[in-house]
Amino acid sequence: MPKLIKNGRVIDDAAEILVLDEVQGPEALNLPDGPVFVPLAVWQAHKGALSGRAGLGVWLDSSENVDELEGDLDSIGAIALNFPKFTDGRAYSSAALLRSRYAYKGEIRAIGDVLRDQFFFMQRCGFDAIQPKAGKYSDAQLEEALASLKDFSTPYQAAIDQPEPLFRRTQRAA
Repeated sequence: MPKLIKNGRVIDDAAEILVLDEVQGPEALNLPDGPVFVPLAVWQAHKGALSGRAGLGVWLDSSENVDELEGDLDSIGAIALNFPKFTDGRAYSSAALLRSRYAYKGEIRAIGDVLRDQFFFMQRCGFDAIQPKAGKYSDAQLEEALASLKDFSTPYQAAIDQPEPLFRRTQRAA
């Protein structure tokens, strides 16, 4: 069972992330029971039947635009954004857009090639769950990564988790 960091804890997660193969069309996909993240194409093909299903999330690859979900966000409890490789940072922007432009309140999960060094910045951009690839980190390494989320006590820049920059948050003597 995959592990993820969520709400300041390392937890087991039963959600399955479905991936279409090259020849499989989104219309023919059979969904398993239980919590599942479906690709954007599957959501678009079946959203009438999937809307409101408990434990359902939608995942987007880095090349897919969050604008595609604009009218459906109230029907989706969780959105996973894929990092196909650690050098592809488009999902940071997607998470920030979901939180700022669309005021999305559901879970935003980072999946794929996520690295411990990036966890703090993912949190600042609006991610509230981080799921590294299965087997990438041991349980002990994930517990250590929790401490790294508090590496910086006071960030200088504004971000999703702190909309005001430090100079606006501090009191200066007159």
